[in-house]
Amino acid sequence: MKVLNNYQRKKLDETNDEEFYSDPKFVYHLDANFRQNLSNVYKNEIADYSTVLDLMSSWDSYLPLEKKYKKVIGHGLNKQELEKNKIFDAFWIQNFNLNQELPLESESVDYCLMVAAWQYLQYPENLTKEIARILSGPGKFIIAFSNRAFWHKAPNIWTTSTEKERIQYVRKVLISNGFNEPKIIEKFNQPVHNILNFLNKDPFYCLIANKV
Repeated sequence: MKVLNNYQRKKLDETNDEEFYSDPKFVYHLDANFRQNLSNVYKNEIADYSTVLDLMSSWDSYLPLEKKYKKVIGHGLNKQELEKNKIFDAFWIQNFNLNQELPLESESVDYCLMVAAWQYLQYPENLTKEIARILSGPGKFIIAFSNRAFWHKAPNIWTTSTEKERIQYVRKVLISNGFNEPKIIEKFNQPVHNILNFLNKDPFYCLIANKV
């Protein structure tokens, strides 16, 4: 079911996303506190010997190394970044703003992950339906994000919304396209004080949903 209108799908920079991501970015886009919160969620939610799909990924998936995985599949837009991610058993390149069909069999994945990436989707409804298709019966879709983005590549729905509104937007797309009411996790941490200034830690937002 459609949730966004045409204006909400538009973004400041409409050039092909593959051009923007053509150069690898071997940096952490989220702070250590966020990454630890995410790994803790994965530790609690992902069962051993599962097939995991990490969508719109990079050189690090933040998956706990102590877990045992049946298979970890990666997806992204930069081959060099994905090649450096040693947890992947396989990966592929695809621009979801041009094509939302996933090259995977129905019910072939146990967990689908998306970290700091939903904010770049122009057609999240189509992709969410595809994720519901490829997830197994008890499968989970785990979406995490903070308040950072490459703002010129994020559609209007994201750039014009508050952080609370973004959570509700993701929730609405999920429950309108094949998922049950998600569990929502929000974590806000006290600023860290150093000699120069106060540094705010990245807020952590996570939605965890089972397919209908």
